[in-house]
Amino acid sequence: QVQLVESGGGLVQPGGSLRLSCAASGSIVIISVMGWYRQAPGKERELVATIGSGGSTNYADSVKGRFTISRDGAKKTVYLQMNSLKSEDTAVYYCNANIWTWSGSKDYWGQGTQVTVSS
Repeated sequence: QVQLVESGGGLVQPGGSLRLSCAASGSIVIISVMGWYRQAPGKERELVATIGSGGSTNYADSVKGRFTISRDGAKKTVYLQMNSLKSEDTAVYYCNANIWTWSGSKDYWGQGTQVTVSS
């Protein structure tokens, strides 16, 4: 079984910072793309950022220059450093990873972590 476990969400004031972490565990052969998505109340889930196995990154326009995605291959962990947070960043943030096991490739999701930006 493969699991993605997120941590680091919480309540922060506008302009503040948070760092999310997501650790993968289980019978993993290779982790390909890892990423973060978010879903605000009443809205569809949207891409925040992705990072490839070679380190190439992709960001939503709304977070460029404020958020940074990174990964630690040895720890099978992806991070999202969020700076200059705005109220519109409030959402449940989900970790996603494309993972190869001996059974093949599949997309996995974390359980979600709440980020609330409010004064």
